[in-house]
Amino acid sequence: MLADATTDSLDTSVHRAADALAALQKPDGHFVFELEADVTIPAEYILLRHYLGEPDDLDLEARIGRYIRRVQGDHGGWPLYHDGPFDISATVKGYYALKMIGDDIAAPHMVRAREAVLSAGGAAATNVFTRIQLALFGAGPWRTVPTMPPEIILLPRWFPVHLSKMAYWARTVIVPLLVLQNLRPLARNPRGIKVDELFLPRSTVRPKSNVAEAKFVWKVGFGALDWLLKHCNGLWPKRQRARAIEACRSFVVERLNGDDGLGAIYPAIANSVMMFDALGYGPEHPDRAIARAAVEKLIVRRDDGEIYCQPCLSPVWDTALAAHALLEVRSAEAETQALAALDWLVPRQVLDVAGDWAEERPGVRPGGWAFQYNNAHYPDLDDTAVVVLAMERARGAVGDRYDEAIARGREWTLGLQSRDGGWGAFDADNSYHYLNNIPFADHGALLDPPTADVTARCVSMLAQLGEGGAEPAMDALTYLGRDQQADGSWFGRWGVNYIYGTWSVLCALNAAGIAPSTPAVSSAVDWLTRIQNADGGWGEDCDSYALDYAGYKPAASRASQTGWALLGLMAAGEVDSDAVARGVAWLQATQAEDGLWPEEQHTGGGFPRVFYLRYHGYAKIFPLWALARYRNLRRSNERRVAFGM
Repeated sequence: MLADATTDSLDTSVHRAADALAALQKPDGHFVFELEADVTIPAEYILLRHYLGEPDDLDLEARIGRYIRRVQGDHGGWPLYHDGPFDISATVKGYYALKMIGDDIAAPHMVRAREAVLSAGGAAATNVFTRIQLALFGAGPWRTVPTMPPEIILLPRWFPVHLSKMAYWARTVIVPLLVLQNLRPLARNPRGIKVDELFLPRSTVRPKSNVAEAKFVWKVGFGALDWLLKHCNGLWPKRQRARAIEACRSFVVERLNGDDGLGAIYPAIANSVMMFDALGYGPEHPDRAIARAAVEKLIVRRDDGEIYCQPCLSPVWDTALAAHALLEVRSAEAETQALAALDWLVPRQVLDVAGDWAEERPGVRPGGWAFQYNNAHYPDLDDTAVVVLAMERARGAVGDRYDEAIARGREWTLGLQSRDGGWGAFDADNSYHYLNNIPFADHGALLDPPTADVTARCVSMLAQLGEGGAEPAMDALTYLGRDQQADGSWFGRWGVNYIYGTWSVLCALNAAGIAPSTPAVSSAVDWLTRIQNADGGWGEDCDSYALDYAGYKPAASRASQTGWALLGLMAAGEVDSDAVARGVAWLQATQAEDGLWPEEQHTGGGFPRVFYLRYHGYAKIFPLWALARYRNLRRSNERRVAFGM
């Protein structure tokens, strides 16, 4: 048992954090926190307004400009994550947006940004999406953009390049771009702003590829195909081209998703707005108007006056995670708050739409949850597993209230398991790795293959439902065994990075009854213990996604990552270890006056090496969860974590 003083201090820390979290709950029971990326999304938002020639909103521009200037790096450009290195594509967009709203290019911050771009090869060295943005404004040539004819949407499913073989986010971004690439509209750009000064007379720097394990043969083959498509672009039969553009339009309209937008992600939504505009839809047309409204839902207006645009909204994810943390608090008040959150989640289960995932699994009934408020065509396995885990945990308080939702979530999850035993986020068997070699895919994130973190979450769910020994879970455990790194860690696709992945898998192994003494668990424990910082916390930077990653590099302690490490170690039976005690002490020592933890770093994964996320809710949820679990386990005679997360 804990000494009374320690018990009292833990109780105080837990209840302060729980009260602070509960104060952020919406009246209808859900939680939603800011989801911040990098400068590219607010910069693109400014450019979208000028592309459409919308009326000036100088106050809005000034407030977004303040945000963009604040996140500029000391290197002169803009990074992809807090205090990260210079990124040329983000910098070109940030610079263009500031110039668009009136910043003097002779101002010191603009000079530094321009010099950084030119020293990195100029705007010609940017990624594909940035080159498209420039081409739409007549500020860059279309010839440098890989050709994607709209006829792609008409190809049979057996064809090697097919939209269904790409990840959901790529699919929804690409389809409206197919129309834009064909029509090549020119932005209205009423101020006539371009960025010629960001181009070198002759650049020898090639755009960087972020593709892991690129294959030379595929790369050469797809490069030759791109050359052929460019030279034959005017030879497509007009009737077939019109049919292809109509198929693209129909695809987008079917998935418009109300005012949550196409795919419920900014790039796809913005592309759909520009597509409708290019097709001649006026601002009042219902399809264009609802798509444009979806963009506005992503705007954050901060109390300090800054404004920025989020890449998407995360209410289902935030609500499910907050419910877990509140259930761990084990107070009547926190339980009531958690149940209100779960009640809010029930009607958001997708039960009547067979989304794009059904192309690969046509016989599976819908039953998942999406990440956003609404995204019925694109529920995901991670959200679904986390929601089911929380609902199953609440059975002791509510009986069978959530049983139907749990059953449908389980059924859908089982139906989306990939052949290799793992789970991807949105689709089954989305592992067509050769597609990452097409010129358009320089971001290296065209696919949604199974990953350790999502697979672990699904195993945790099945095990908590009493099916840890069943064939699907056993196949998944085999997958996880193959995927463990030599140092004992696991890769984290959707959280930064190996700390996140290792936490996820240790929870799954515990839920499935894998003993702490097994080599997989003990080596993971050794790795987490070995990388603990001297101050007791854990930290990991986004540079751990680098293609030349050679092992963990020390990083300053962060509250969310410390929470993950603690939850992982406790799942592995280490509740009484010195490492856990030191981590708990760090969380208690860094808890702020408001009961929460400060955290500016990006600890969420969007697309490795390309796009990262700062979940503002993570530092409010995971430290509370870890502290409450530590207190609960130390108070009890049972040291084994009884839940899948």
